[in-house]
Amino acid sequence: MKQNRRSFVKTAIAAGAAPWIVPAGVVRAQDGVPVPSERVTFALIGCGNMGPAGMREVLKNKDAQVIATCDVFKDRAENHKNAVDGHYQTKGCAAYQDFRELLARKDLDCVEIATGDHWHVPMALLAIRAGKDVYVEKPLGTAMKWAWALREEINTRKAVFQFGTWQRSVGHFRKACELVQNGVIGKVQRVEVWSHSMATDVGGIFNEGSELRKFHQDTKEVPPPETLDYDLWLGPAPKKAFTNTRVSPHGIYHISDYALGFIAGWGIHPLDIAQWGLGMDLSAPVSYKGTGRFPDIPGLFDTLAVWDVECKYANGVEMHFMDWSVAKPITEKYRPDCDHGTTFFGEKGWVSVDRGALRTSDKEWQKIAFGENDVRLYASKGNQWDNFIQCVKTRGPTVNPIESAVNGDLICHLSDIAIRTGRTTTWDPKAEAIVNDAAAEKFLDRTPRAPWTIRG
Repeated sequence: MKQNRRSFVKTAIAAGAAPWIVPAGVVRAQDGVPVPSERVTFALIGCGNMGPAGMREVLKNKDAQVIATCDVFKDRAENHKNAVDGHYQTKGCAAYQDFRELLARKDLDCVEIATGDHWHVPMALLAIRAGKDVYVEKPLGTAMKWAWALREEINTRKAVFQFGTWQRSVGHFRKACELVQNGVIGKVQRVEVWSHSMATDVGGIFNEGSELRKFHQDTKEVPPPETLDYDLWLGPAPKKAFTNTRVSPHGIYHISDYALGFIAGWGIHPLDIAQWGLGMDLSAPVSYKGTGRFPDIPGLFDTLAVWDVECKYANGVEMHFMDWSVAKPITEKYRPDCDHGTTFFGEKGWVSVDRGALRTSDKEWQKIAFGENDVRLYASKGNQWDNFIQCVKTRGPTVNPIESAVNGDLICHLSDIAIRTGRTTTWDPKAEAIVNDAAAEKFLDRTPRAPWTIRG
């Protein structure tokens, strides 16, 4: 932690925040609960969709103290501040609308960034430069050159980083990857990866009358609500007129100004497990070719709704990356249908995993218990947020370090690029560059709207 809590009240007042009130009964450790000076101080930035679930996990963690909430919707920040106060039965949590005021606090150790994707990297950079450790929701961001800048900053400043692909902290996902890495299925030949998409979400974008299609076609420009700082919500994204759908979860997921779409927002989860099982956190496939479909109905959404991409690693392993609408007739031939998953195929059989179950072509494989002489993957204590808090305390590596985030996101971006250009995209992992395709290379960067910047 960055500062002894003895000076907490003085610092908090100087920062314009209400001091954290610690009941006298908890000043000394009781029932294994660390004293306040030994707890990691945590704040949530982004109280709308994914963030509150993470904050609830941190509230359960005896090694952490939630001291602030932040959201561009002022009422959201206030509501979650009240929830924190109710949990601790104190009145000390602070609420912020502007994250820069939050990051100025010297008593704050770490933050979870659960904003729209377009804010993930810029906000993480500012947090790290302010001396905070960061838990960043998936996917990492909207431009790979931004992601590489974040990686450099993390490594230079030795900040603790956790990626929000929480499946690595679930036991049956780790077991699936250990089965692969210990050669139980034989030499790996190919992988199938699939996820939810705009074509399968809330009725599907192409189905007339579906809930998602109604959001897509809600293009009416209206004044922003008084509780929202809309310019700050836009941040580094282009300035656009306000609509209710634009700032909804669907707009944040499916408008290219703010996201790559579900090819990254959902696809990163099963891709992350593919990378883990293949031992490829430090690299990515070198070849991408595919087809896809964008919404062809007038409206707001303009990211991929359907994708079907063939990737190949330098070692010859092939990966088929699909959305569920493409994958369903393929995967249901050998396993029960599920809208997401990762399947590893080897010489001796297959291992398939999703959030509901681990499945294997030979059921006896599931009984295998690995020992100290076998390949053992990082077993995080507790869930993804527990692992993050522990690593903030110990300064050790997290289960999902920045390298896994960067290379997992890279697969999403290069798959999207291959579809958009209609050409095979060849990747040079050493140079971290697309080979001989200047037009495709341009998709790896974005220019942030002034005054926001990425590089120092």
